[in-house]
Amino acid sequence: MIINGPNLNLLGNREQKIYGDKSLDEIEKISKQKSNSLNIDCFFCQSNDEGEIINHIHSVESSYDGLIINPAAFTHTSVALLDALRSINKPKIEIHLSNIYTREEYRKKSITSEGVDGLICGFGSLSYILAIEALSNLIYNK
Repeated sequence: MIINGPNLNLLGNREQKIYGDKSLDEIEKISKQKSNSLNIDCFFCQSNDEGEIINHIHSVESSYDGLIINPAAFTHTSVALLDALRSINKPKIEIHLSNIYTREEYRKKSITSEGVDGLICGFGSLSYILAIEALSNLIYNK
């Protein structure tokens, strides 16, 4: 499962110098192509609603082999997402399009990363491809 957080539905139009010019639909397409090349089924979703994202995270334990999450702005604020991430025992990777450690001071702290196995940031849409490869390795090459 790949979960995308708030405002990522605006990719391609929103702050292109930071987030790039690819839309979320384009990122979904390349993510599914990469997943297919690794014989992985990929469920890709986006929500601006914290509760909906938490429900998706909860579903990972019973329905998916692993999770890739771009929590977007919730990265820096949501203990609720952290608790949800900690509640599942499947491989989990957090990703970001931009390098959060070169951004505003309040973006340099990822609360949610404390609940995942690894963090990939700063590679634009390639962050998704790298995460898919890493998650596949965590799941199938233990």
